[in-house]
Amino acid sequence: MNMTQIMALIIFLVVMALIMTEKIDRTVAAIGGAMLMVLFKVIPSDKVVGYIDFNTIGVLIGMMLFVGVIKNSGLFEYLAIFTAKKAKGDAWKILISFAVITAVLSGLLDNVTTVLLIGPMTLIITQILQLNPIPFLITEILASNIGGTATLIGDPPNIMIGSAAGLGFNDFIMNVAPAAFVVLIVTVAILYFVYCKKLCVEEQFKKEVMELDEKKAIKDKALLIKSLVGMALVLIGFITHDQLGVSSAIVALSGAALMLLIGKQDVEEVICHIEWPTIIFFAGLFVLVGGLEEVGLIHALANSLISITAGKPVMMMILLLWLSAIVSSFLDNIPFVATLIPLILTMGQQGVDITPLWWAVSLGACFGGNGTLIGASANVVLANIGKKNGHPIGFGQYMKVGFPLMILSVVISTIYLLIRFA
Repeated sequence: MNMTQIMALIIFLVVMALIMTEKIDRTVAAIGGAMLMVLFKVIPSDKVVGYIDFNTIGVLIGMMLFVGVIKNSGLFEYLAIFTAKKAKGDAWKILISFAVITAVLSGLLDNVTTVLLIGPMTLIITQILQLNPIPFLITEILASNIGGTATLIGDPPNIMIGSAAGLGFNDFIMNVAPAAFVVLIVTVAILYFVYCKKLCVEEQFKKEVMELDEKKAIKDKALLIKSLVGMALVLIGFITHDQLGVSSAIVALSGAALMLLIGKQDVEEVICHIEWPTIIFFAGLFVLVGGLEEVGLIHALANSLISITAGKPVMMMILLLWLSAIVSSFLDNIPFVATLIPLILTMGQQGVDITPLWWAVSLGACFGGNGTLIGASANVVLANIGKKNGHPIGFGQYMKVGFPLMILSVVISTIYLLIRFA
């Protein structure tokens, strides 16, 4: 290794350590590392922008703006109350229903936004029922990551993979959604045995839930109708964007522009709800990984992986699946996937069939996020919601449930991938 390669590797490892240990804010770490790559001439300044994946950035901004408008309609509050009443206050039925809603919305919007909206409503319902909300919050964490696995836009790693590999919304539905569906069913079935005896509700509290009026949760009926139409159009756009010859970012940004136009909301307020630290984090991360690619370290790592697996795609697929899952349980899956993407692309340039590898990384990274409380952004968000409301979720408390279920989901994924691609 020459001095430039050594410098690039040191910068990358230090930034990853800072992100993992949370010694400083992850956005500061990523953007600082990106600038060091430029200052130490690892990446020429005129190549910096070329390493940023603007399709991923566009999808993230578009969906954040889109949700920023539709959440003001009261749609999510309406869904929560309506579901609780349909379950007639039965705690177990509510838990299952909230898990399914969280999974579906995580696939259609994104899992972080979904839990931000579902979490507070869960606390309200469980408070009325006089139940401990932690089993509900843990279930929603698991469901959000499982649901987000199923689609192109559900989880940031999938957005990144789709953009880098040229994979569309339908590709994810066909190749990873079946595994996510099975994992969701198995997860809910196991949670029945874990939590069923803890979810007993007195009749008087059930009656209080039945007295709630979901119609009062609707803040703007006109916006609600527009939101449903907008969601349908965006979904159609994602399904057909390959045929239309437009990128997923164009679909997301078009949907955002449409809702900003017809939603008649305060545009400045909606824009303020964009998670700009997340956007900047992604930009810095792309440049940081670009530094490794620029000096040839990604190419060397690809050669090593091909050598270890004897160039056999099936062995690579299983290795990447389990590696992605275990690492993503303890390290945010976004930087890890950002590192793997150019690695897989390099293997593709060397004649390896990399199609199964994308699905292995998607399933591993997204399901791996369920392993610990810091495995994915949605986990941290829901844990913070619980903590702020007097119901902290302990790291060990979550891991006792989440890690075994994560391992089981990866076992299911292994069987699925072997049947599908071996």
